[in-house]
Amino acid sequence: MSQADCGTPPIAPTPIHARLALLAGDWSGTTTVWFEPGVVGDVSPVVGSIRSVLGGRFVVWDYAGSLGGKALAGVLTLGWHVDRRRYEASWIDSFHNGSAIMSCVGAADDSAISVLGHYGPEGGEWGWRTSLEFADTADTLIIRAWNIAPGEPEALALESRLQRS
Repeated sequence: MSQADCGTPPIAPTPIHARLALLAGDWSGTTTVWFEPGVVGDVSPVVGSIRSVLGGRFVVWDYAGSLGGKALAGVLTLGWHVDRRRYEASWIDSFHNGSAIMSCVGAADDSAISVLGHYGPEGGEWGWRTSLEFADTADTLIIRAWNIAPGEPEALALESRLQRS
């Protein structure tokens, strides 16, 4: 079945959709995790693939790595909402989201793609801000995430430095 068969008209590509398309590829590198500010909790390899889906409307980052020697995996779906003029994302993983789907949103920014979501129990939710940006070239991607404890400033929690395969 094609997109035309399901009644969904194609969207006109935007410069932001073109920016998302640049992320597509196979990636590998190292993830550093901090459980408290300034104290490295783990450094481990990570591999994954970012693919463009649904005619370029979204990209999906599907990855696998480890934490403390235990395997983990996750999926980030990221897109640009044309009408609301914002990034929207969903994040699932086998580490801290458990059975939850974290929804995230973020404004357009020229330097990085950045979205903010929340996790944890109602009334005590933590923030989780994720950014994706190219380093020196389009073959070096840095994904960072910050934990935001209730009433506290954000603290770097994760940094994946990836090279395009």
